[in-house]
Amino acid sequence: MALPPPDPQFVLRGTSAAVHTLHFSCGGPEPDIPLLFSGSENGFIHVWNLKTHRVGAALDGHGRKSVYCVETMGGKDRLLSQGRDQRICLWDLAEGRTSVTDSVFTEHVGFCRCSLLKVAQGRWLMAMAARSLEEVQILELPSKTSVCTLKPEVGAKLGMPMCLKLWQVSDSQPVLLAGYEDGSVVLWNVSMGKALSQLICHQEPVMSLDFDTEKAKGISGSSEKVLSIWSLNEQQNLQVYKTHELVNAGISDITIRPDKKILATAGWDHRIRIFGWKKLKPLAVLDYHTATIHCVSFSDHSNPRERLLAAGSKDQRISVWSIYAQT
Repeated sequence: MALPPPDPQFVLRGTSAAVHTLHFSCGGPEPDIPLLFSGSENGFIHVWNLKTHRVGAALDGHGRKSVYCVETMGGKDRLLSQGRDQRICLWDLAEGRTSVTDSVFTEHVGFCRCSLLKVAQGRWLMAMAARSLEEVQILELPSKTSVCTLKPEVGAKLGMPMCLKLWQVSDSQPVLLAGYEDGSVVLWNVSMGKALSQLICHQEPVMSLDFDTEKAKGISGSSEKVLSIWSLNEQQNLQVYKTHELVNAGISDITIRPDKKILATAGWDHRIRIFGWKKLKPLAVLDYHTATIHCVSFSDHSNPRERLLAAGSKDQRISVWSIYAQT
């Protein structure tokens, strides 16, 4: 008989607004305090101490406009955040500082989260939806130099980019996976600025995607009842691998755990679903929230037993779970 799904290990309250993005920073050696960053609809970024379950700092840099992306850059003192004020902010949090050190004006009106890729010590590539509706711009940070603009072919009618994932395998060229409004996923070669492959994965806009570089396999979700799993062959062509029918429609976010064993989805039906990544076997349905779940994130603890899963919801709460941690 299957075990009943667990309750959250703990719940974080106090954002006073819907939670749109989560990012862990737990990989440091002791006595480093494990942190969880959350971005809210009221424009605040909260830095949660995971030992005390309390807010250590509240950062205000987006003019009270919703924050929908937060990432650390090589350590918990360097932070990047993106908000509905059309700005991407870089923060310096060392020695208790809470200051924005630089920002990029995106001129993009959608909800597309930017994607970061570390390319060298202190150097990053960042993909973001550009001012022109169908385009994606790649910048180098911290210099903010433009690397390229990825433009679909004339007449392609992909619509707006909805989600982005930059990646590279060891010394190869960086590539970008982008999910678009028309339901397609496109693989771009960043250095050449050209599309390598396009695949229609959904009938509706692609809301979220994640990619496993080791298995060259990815997964995407939309407002429909379907998860689409696709793979990338040696010729750099995307192909549908399989699809999985969901009970209820609407996926806001998908994330594969760093060890590539399980994945989590954030549902419009207020539920977190856990699947085995190898065969997409449903493992658990976590039912705690009372409104749409906007984001899910796995922790980067170096000890597998300490690994956590966090979910942020429209109900202004963050649930934190210890799930299949020892596998």
